[in-house]
Parts: sequence; structure tokens; C-alpha cells
Amino acid sequence: MAAAREIKAREVVEPGDDDAVELAKRHLVQPWPYAGSVGAEARALIGEGEGIYITDASGKRLIDGPAGMWCINVGHRREELARVMYDQAMALSYNTPWYTMNAPSAELARRIADAAPGDLSHTFFTTGGSSAVETALRFMQFYNNVRGRPEKKLILSRGGAYHGSTYLSASLNGRPRDRHWMDGADELVIKLSSPDPFRRPKEMSIDAFTDFLVDQFRDTVARVGAGRIGAFVGEPVQASGGVVVPPDGYLNRIREICRENEILYVSDEVVTGFGRLGHLFASGDVFGLDPDMITFAKGVTSGYFPLGGMIISERLLEELRRSNHPDALFGHGLTYTSHPIGCAVALKNLDLLEEGVLQHAREIAPYFQARLKTLEELPLVGEVRGAGLMACVECVADRESKDPLQLDKDVGKRIDAHCHELGLLVRPLINMCVMSPPLIISREQIDDMVAILREGISRTMDDLRKEGVWRG
Repeated sequence: MAAAREIKAREVVEPGDDDAVELAKRHLVQPWPYAGSVGAEARALIGEGEGIYITDASGKRLIDGPAGMWCINVGHRREELARVMYDQAMALSYNTPWYTMNAPSAELARRIADAAPGDLSHTFFTTGGSSAVETALRFMQFYNNVRGRPEKKLILSRGGAYHGSTYLSASLNGRPRDRHWMDGADELVIKLSSPDPFRRPKEMSIDAFTDFLVDQFRDTVARVGAGRIGAFVGEPVQASGGVVVPPDGYLNRIREICRENEILYVSDEVVTGFGRLGHLFASGDVFGLDPDMITFAKGVTSGYFPLGGMIISERLLEELRRSNHPDALFGHGLTYTSHPIGCAVALKNLDLLEEGVLQHAREIAPYFQARLKTLEELPLVGEVRGAGLMACVECVADRESKDPLQLDKDVGKRIDAHCHELGLLVRPLINMCVMSPPLIISREQIDDMVAILREGISRTMDDLRKEGVWRG
């Protein structure tokens, strides 16, 4: 029996098996493809991962700078998580959430409630971040319908935001390129300015910029009518928008306006939750917020199993239970809601985080930010910004105009290509490079990461000069 229960780590498809690159080109549709290459594209093939490193198909070892996609928080190849997946699958691989439940989901909901701010006490589990945000928005609609406010459905979002890829969650996204060729529920969403201090008007102080953002929010509520606005959805730190850290006090002032006007405040912690800023939830512990809902995913299982969720205020549930419509049905659910394997993995992941990873993240974050900040010495770099173990290097043609290199929109990809050659995987975003390594990274590994990134940017500057694209 013991032998039968061993995890056979080598029973996997190897990087070269059946020529994976050619198979991908013939059969695999990649996420976010361009029409000219859709269904005929292969991307960098990754074979293995261990700790903060991954190995590509050629055998090159790379620092996993983006931690997968902001998610491999406790690092690759954690045997504890692999064992839990196996053990739970052998005990109970699945149960239908429509009329049965499992123990891991109940225990995970309790532990999340213990860590969440304010009166956030109940969790609805989903399959990832997009479905978590979708669930929060559908709950807002249901909540207002039951309370007799069917017109209170508009959603406030912001420029630079990213909230998902399902129809309603994607409608909130504030990155223009995400929506150029895609439809969305535009009639339901109002976009406000990004809280990006780097992009504020040159003559405007940070305090004045904060006042502008708050006044814009308040004026929008007054113009549209609080009776028509159901929710505000905001990331504590805008992640895919370029790691935009909002000005001090801004989020708290927005929260107060929401409270005054019965607008549900949804804090999207798909990226910032479960350790990225050194705490299980950044809303309360970092920003002093008590949202009506928090959405999460990614780091809850450190990417080892697809899982997400929405944590909801006890007050909202009590209001529904006291309503005149006890038979009103929240007609929303997913086949894999409260998946037993995902919840079991999340419980073990929480153990790892609470047994030292969170503390390490808090201790090493200042060093991580300080070392990356030294890259501002390079003339191509306009700003290095971040919080916790997430940061962005934004490149500009010149620091005076902050021109985001309109002559070359692939600067981030150029830097990533050089860094890949040197031993670092970067997440390129047009003129930006995002870094969010596994939380277990050491000082020495941070030094290696920054040194490679410095050289990758330097080589890119040489390329741009030779091509006459940039004269810096």
C-alpha cells in the first residue's frame, strides 16, 4: 500500500516528448493570442521548477521573476503540497457542491474568516480570479434585487485596472489594449482615473492628485446617482496595470464615500492576497480597509491547484436573511466550487505561509524594493515602484515627458529576451517589466535578479541606440 501511494514524480510529459513545440503550433490555442498567429503559436517551453527557479526546454535555469503569474508564493516543487493533492485525491477527488459538501472547504472557509478584516466571515469558492470577481458582481446584483433596488447595478472601476477575463469581470478592465477588439458590458461600467502618481500632471503634488481622485469619485456618484451605483471594484495595488501603488489615504477615502452611499466596496486581492505584501490580506493589514467583499485566487494555493473565492460581509448576509424574499435564489455556482483537492492544498499552503513564509516576505521586502530602486540610475528607466514583493520597472524615452516609448512598444519584451538569455524570466508589459518572485527568495537571489535585470536593460539601451529608436 505504501508503495502504491508514492508520488511518481517522473510520470510526466518531458519537455521534448512528442515534440511539444510542434504539437502546440498545430493544436493548442494560447491565451491572449493575436489574430495573425492564433492557433499556430508556441511559447517558451518550461520543463521543471524548483524553489524560485524554473528550467526551460534547453535546460537553462531561470529565476522565476513573475512567480508564474503572481502566484507561486511558496516556491516550486514543494513536496508538502504535492502530497496533500495525492492524499486528498485518494480520499475524495470530487463532490457535487449543489447538494453535498466536503470538510476541507469548511475548514478553509473558517481559516480565511479568521484572517480577513472587518466582518468578512463567509467565503464562496470559485476556480480562479476571474470567476471570483464575477461572483462578487453577480452577488451585488442579487443583493440589490432582493432589497428592491433593481436599478442599483452600475459598477465603478478605474483606468489601469485588471479584474479578469470572463465577460463581466473583463468589462471592468482599464487597460485599453485589452478591449480594442473585445466586447464588454460597457453599459454597466463607469471608468475612473488610475491612481498612478507617476502619471499625474507634472505640476500637481501628490496631495493634490489624491484630492483630484477622491473628488472625481465623489462627483461621479453625485452625477450618476448613488441609487444607480451598486459597487466599486479596486485592487489595493494595481498589478497588471504596472504595480500602481495608490497615494496614502486614497483607498480609505474612497471607502468612506462608498459607505455613505451604500455602494459595495469590493477589494480585488487576487494578486495582493496570501503573502504578496507580507500578509494573508493586504486590505486590512496594509491599507486599513474593511471592504464589503474581498476576491482572491492565485496565492491561495501558490498556483498548485486552480482555486479562488469571494469573502463576504456578515452584514450583507444578515440583510438578505431578514428580507421579505426568503425564497429568492442566488442562481450562481460552478462545477468546481469548493473543490476538495483545491481546498486541501490551500489549507497546507496556509500552514506554509503562516509557519514562516509571511514573516520572511515582510522582512525581505524592503531589501527587494531598495535593490530594484537602484535601476533608476539607468537613463531608460523612468521609475521603479512597488510594495512588498511586487515591483515594476517602467521605461521611458525621456524622464521629462515620461514618454512611454511610443516608437517601440516592445521594450519590455526586448528586456525579457536579454534577461532570459542571462538567466531571468521577466513579465514584460509594453514599456514595463514586472517582478514578483516567489516569497521565499533570499537576499543573494535578489542580488542576482537585479544584476541580470540591470544588464538586460543595458543591452536593450544599446539595441535601441543602434537602431536609432532612442538617443538616451
